[in-house]
Amino acid sequence: MKIYFVASEAEPFAKSGGLGDVAAALPRQLAKMGYDVRVALPLYSSISHQLRKEFKYEYNFYVEMPKVHQYAGIFTYKYQGVKYYFIDNEYYFARNGLYGFFDDGERFSFYDRAILDLLVREKFYPDIIHLNDWHTGPAAALFKEFYASQEGFEKTRTIFTIHNLKYQGIFPYSVLKDYLGLGDEYFSYDKMEHFGNINFLKAGLSFADYVTTVSQTYAAELQYAYYSEGLHSLILHRADEIRGIVNGIDIHYYNPETDPDIFKNFSVEQLDKKTKNKTELQKLLGLQEDPNVPLLSVISRLTAQKGLDLLAFIFDELMEERVQFVLLGSGDKEIEGQFLEFSHRYRGKTSANIFFSESLAKKIYAAADMFLMPSRFEPCGLGQLIAMRYATVPIVRKTGGLADTVIPYNRYTGEGTGFAFQNYNAHELLFTIKDALYYYKNDPKAWQQIMVQAMKRDYSWESSAEQYARLFEELTSE
Repeated sequence: MKIYFVASEAEPFAKSGGLGDVAAALPRQLAKMGYDVRVALPLYSSISHQLRKEFKYEYNFYVEMPKVHQYAGIFTYKYQGVKYYFIDNEYYFARNGLYGFFDDGERFSFYDRAILDLLVREKFYPDIIHLNDWHTGPAAALFKEFYASQEGFEKTRTIFTIHNLKYQGIFPYSVLKDYLGLGDEYFSYDKMEHFGNINFLKAGLSFADYVTTVSQTYAAELQYAYYSEGLHSLILHRADEIRGIVNGIDIHYYNPETDPDIFKNFSVEQLDKKTKNKTELQKLLGLQEDPNVPLLSVISRLTAQKGLDLLAFIFDELMEERVQFVLLGSGDKEIEGQFLEFSHRYRGKTSANIFFSESLAKKIYAAADMFLMPSRFEPCGLGQLIAMRYATVPIVRKTGGLADTVIPYNRYTGEGTGFAFQNYNAHELLFTIKDALYYYKNDPKAWQQIMVQAMKRDYSWESSAEQYARLFEELTSE
């Protein structure tokens, strides 16, 4: 089976969030399973020169859009069993950052047309075109309009994966005509129109043959107006063709036994070695060195989605406990300011690191005792999966992928991999943290059992990729 995976980012080339992890790991796992997998990405100027010098220039062509025609250079690179195509256009992609520009509608219209024109020039006729998030949504409409009837594409099916419905790609009507080249029949409520503008994610949701999202619970939640971000009716219309498949993580990259970024390697049989990671992190971040104090952590984009307003609300009460807290991440300036102020107020107990470092993130995962993720909503979440891999017990709100991946501890059966609360309420979060602290401080045997059970859970990409493979087989056999 031939699979064409299209995304706007993928590790190790470009990454701004979880999409970059998924777009890296899933194609590689599918390739290991024997599929012919090819991935298309923009050739951003931010891709490291070390990697770029390995890329091979193939050819170029011009993408014809109604208002402009733009150069598209094609570079290729074989990496971990996957062939990558990079679409080169310095006007669109030689910028400081991936998204957030005034002309994103034009940039990704160009990209969506280029990745489909590329298939024709390569004479690569995939069984599945797998599109990801709003940046690639219009490609589902473009494929139906201009390519599906061409020789070679008769059996090609399209899948669109929603990684986070909050981000939809809303642009003026002019983008539809000037850059996508689609007619007014696409400017309707059941297609791409969105309150007088056009909606790139809605195009994928409307025109792909099948839709997936990144956890079973999130797929169910999207059928409620609270979670559906203005697309409630369309999601209900397609409910029978939306499936949730939970993300995985790269268990070789996130491996406490071999991870070169952490202070001391450890395993499920050597959990006592985890303590060394805590004391070294305390030293690094200026926290009071104490191997016995519970260390709570947050590693996250600092946005309203992540529930950090709940944590801020109860932070003073939390600091009355004998605990330490470390945060790593950046984002909303108000949230950044709140936690910087906490780090000054509770010097020696709190460390707010307003940036992102993969190396420091892994040190925190390995060192912390608890990982807080009280999200307002969470399509899947990777932080809780990584935390469990490093025997750091997650404390989460029961929503989306958090509900699917964290099993709340049951004091009667001993089952569980973390702690969870139901309602979006600050004191429910506080009481759940205190519940976890009780077991940490008073029942070390139970706490170690939770750590072991968390570490032993299988959240590798193997299981998730098998579910995608079954879906691909179903669609292509119809």
